[in-house]
Amino acid sequence: MSVEATLDPSAAAPQGPGGPLLKLSNVESYYGPILAIRGISLELARGQIVTVLGANGAGKTTILKTISGVLDPEKGAVELEGRPIQRMAPDRVVRLGISHVPEGREVFPFLSVLDNLRMGAFPRTDRDAVQRDLEKVFGYFPVLKERAHQPAGQLSGGQQQMLAIGRALLARPKVLLLDEPSLGLSPLLVKEIFKIIRRLNDEEGVSMLLVEQNAHIALETAHYGYVLEVGRIVMDGTCRDLMKSDDIQEFYLGMKQDDDRGTRRWKKKKTWR
Repeated sequence: MSVEATLDPSAAAPQGPGGPLLKLSNVESYYGPILAIRGISLELARGQIVTVLGANGAGKTTILKTISGVLDPEKGAVELEGRPIQRMAPDRVVRLGISHVPEGREVFPFLSVLDNLRMGAFPRTDRDAVQRDLEKVFGYFPVLKERAHQPAGQLSGGQQQMLAIGRALLARPKVLLLDEPSLGLSPLLVKEIFKIIRRLNDEEGVSMLLVEQNAHIALETAHYGYVLEVGRIVMDGTCRDLMKSDDIQEFYLGMKQDDDRGTRRWKKKKTWR
């Protein structure tokens, strides 16, 4: 599908059998009187990684908070496997199969690494399976096993990001929401984290909605992408097609065009709004 064919924000990502795993339809959310996102419609298929790109303040984190129940939408619907979940309490959303890895990691600094991981499995009662999943997480993140009894607050930023992802995986999610996993990390650690993200998708089939400012690595990792501008989706398409877009190349990948782009960018932004 070409980018030109997907400029309409209502265009949907390709779906597998049974329809989308996660679907947002015309969602609007506010912070007090301020409209943060408007008319958001997107879909995530089972086994797919979908990314949402945008600048600071575009509304990327708001989308994830709305999905996970932290923020109630004023309008629109959020569906998981066809079931409406908007305005549900966050703990119910987790039990239904959505795990949120928040921006800034948000680990429990005074709890051990092991206890942080166990917190992710809190809703579960299948303790034998939890132990097997814990060992699987240690397989993906060996450093967490090495530091299992160390307070999480003593971990490096990259190790805390691994811990936050591992904690979310212990809930056995159907959908993993990832908010800026590269934030504050060195380029080497970013590559390591995203390599594991790809492995989790390839080997475990984990479906992910990825919010990320590092457009290059997000487009290399995901299957489908949406571009967010001032709270609205202005472009979507396969990541392969998005990477061919002149606007994506210039404004998100830093590939300067030879022609005069300043005027064109201003006009396009006004058109998007």
